[in-house]
Amino acid sequence: MTTTHHSDLGTALEQSRSGLRDNHRRSLMRLLFLITGSSLLVFSGLQAVNGFWWVAGTELLASALLFFGFARLRDSAHLQGWIYGYLTALFSFFLAIMLFPDASVSAFAWVLMMPVLAYLLLGKREGFLLSVPFVLAGGVVYYLHLGQVDSAYLMIDLLNMTLCGALMLVFIHLYEIRREEAEQRLVDMAQSDFLTGLANRSSFQSTLTRTIAECERSGGGFALVIMDIDHFKVVNDTLGHDAGDLVLKDIALSLGERLRSTDFVARLGGEEFGLILRDVKSAGACELMEELRQRIADRELVYGDAQVRVTASFGIAHWPEHGRQAETLFRVADRCLYSGKSAGRNRVARPLTAGSGGFPSDTAAQCAR
Repeated sequence: MTTTHHSDLGTALEQSRSGLRDNHRRSLMRLLFLITGSSLLVFSGLQAVNGFWWVAGTELLASALLFFGFARLRDSAHLQGWIYGYLTALFSFFLAIMLFPDASVSAFAWVLMMPVLAYLLLGKREGFLLSVPFVLAGGVVYYLHLGQVDSAYLMIDLLNMTLCGALMLVFIHLYEIRREEAEQRLVDMAQSDFLTGLANRSSFQSTLTRTIAECERSGGGFALVIMDIDHFKVVNDTLGHDAGDLVLKDIALSLGERLRSTDFVARLGGEEFGLILRDVKSAGACELMEELRQRIADRELVYGDAQVRVTASFGIAHWPEHGRQAETLFRVADRCLYSGKSAGRNRVARPLTAGSGGFPSDTAAQCAR
């Protein structure tokens, strides 16, 4: 049974790739393009003064491309491609400068910036795959720059660069792992009901909206079920809220034991639960809910010296027969739930006929027991 990991927020988290959302990455990339392009203009002039005309020309061309990218990134649909292009070109440029240390000896320090930028803009996996080859290449270039390492002084220089590069990669990678874990915990907390561990109302509504969109494309169908525990207030009033919490947890357990892996269930609030039954016909939904209704009615909980037994009522609406919009399906299922409670509770009710959802409650019918 599906609970909290298929919501829109969870999908957005997975697609974000890094700790930054796409709009933040876009803003950061535009800032980097602007800063880098402006800096290269200055460096181009300085390299020309130093007589390194090929470096100056390359930096001037790169500056023009960066200013172009700054303008295009405002609404480009290829953000990921721009990021890869920028980082690959930037890291390659660092390596090229290192091969000519007379032009810029301090360029070796930029090796340590490679994993920082890659992880920030691409996330843990893609940042690792991009930065490691460049960091290793930077280490090799630095080793070649030192020449024959035949003294303690040169060995210290080599070890400093090697250790700093390796530690930078390790620290950033560990940080990204912990950040992703912490972010996932926050997402789960935001989308879960703290008492039952089921999805909450917000997550349920997002999943319902997405399920409707998927069925529109595939031509499939599903059932929306609203379930309410009968006389739940009596349990709270006579035995206390701890007993009520025990009942809610047991109901959540019953739902998880019976529903299929493709189904989705959430606690909508109080004693009300919502279910999405994918790829099921109206008769199949009734049969499944009847079995679940009987399972709940037959369960007996022990709370202290008391034995607690509850029943539940269900209202069913099927997409698209009873509506194509989430609000319509909710209204149909809720009317059926009210009809079942009015008829004596401990019932599963569904509409008699298809309609737009504005039908009176007496058009709901009890599923056969």
